[in-house]
Amino acid sequence: MENPMKRLILLALMIISCSFVFADTLTLKSGHPDSYVVKKGDTLWDISEHFLNDPWRWPKLWGANPQIANPHLIYPGDRLTLVFIDGEPRLVVKPHIRKSPEGRIMPKGGAIPAVDLSLIRPFLVQNRVVDGDWFDEQPLVMGGESESKYHIANDIIYVQAELTLGDKFGVYAQGREFVSKEEGELLGQEVMLTASGRVIESGPISKVRLLSNFRETKAGYRVLPIEEDSLLSAYFMPRAANLETPASVIASDKKNREMGKLDVVYIDKGNEDGVEAGHVFSIFREGVDIVINGDGQPVLPQDRSTYESLLTGISSDNAVKMPDIYRGKLMVFKVFDKTSLALIMVNERPVRVDDKLIQPSSLLASE
Repeated sequence: MENPMKRLILLALMIISCSFVFADTLTLKSGHPDSYVVKKGDTLWDISEHFLNDPWRWPKLWGANPQIANPHLIYPGDRLTLVFIDGEPRLVVKPHIRKSPEGRIMPKGGAIPAVDLSLIRPFLVQNRVVDGDWFDEQPLVMGGESESKYHIANDIIYVQAELTLGDKFGVYAQGREFVSKEEGELLGQEVMLTASGRVIESGPISKVRLLSNFRETKAGYRVLPIEEDSLLSAYFMPRAANLETPASVIASDKKNREMGKLDVVYIDKGNEDGVEAGHVFSIFREGVDIVINGDGQPVLPQDRSTYESLLTGISSDNAVKMPDIYRGKLMVFKVFDKTSLALIMVNERPVRVDDKLIQPSSLLASE
């Protein structure tokens, strides 16, 4: 007779194999169209929402098609048609051609982007998270030629450092300090670009003419080199994040209590944790602990007495943890050492600071 243990192992391997196949299978949305004509203002994510339950998986929807191996070559007017290749749904493109010598319609705005770049461009250019001690050592703005407290484009400011003549710099204001809630680890100092400028006179106190301004500049701000790669991460391929430990939402860019679709948030993982631009996370609110009182009745957190809260803190025997609640999905678009900026792409319920972020394919059945 066959060894029962071998049969169990074989069954387990089959289940694992099936789960991987399931996780990698695209699910078409009910009522999806057979084709779609690309419109001005569309994004790759928007287009995929017409076809997929998980629009962040558009690279797989289009990846097997050599006509659009580079999806940024899709333009308004192109017709996308849904076909099946080896049983898998794929989109193929038929470029829209003018009946004239001008050829294909290629508007000034260029090819269709992954997401609406207007939502994230200010953050790509203006926001950074740096080491706080390092920031405090950078050249200091002392004031300017104008008697005004604030300085704008074309004003000349004084910087306490011998800067190289002709070099371009950014002027940054100090923002919030980010700290890990669990370990209390310092994650970095938020700094915001207020202006760009070029050195017109070098010396112990250098003169910098402001070329542009995003906010007013004043004494006390710091001068940093301009990031050369600030726009590179505007083009990326979304893919499932895969971290050993969950990440968390640590702040809203607008300091709001609740965030929704297309809002920008900071998360507590970055380069050092393996996070990359394009990583997609599912957002969950941690399930609450419900205490069982002396009468055997469940007590909600807001109804607990001081004694019941104390019991919960001492022992988990008196509390039952409820399931985590799905909130939506976000996608990382800019990464720092220990933090990242992300855009909320799907929002079924309001997102809050401390919400948990996990790999999107790991809880498909719960989402």
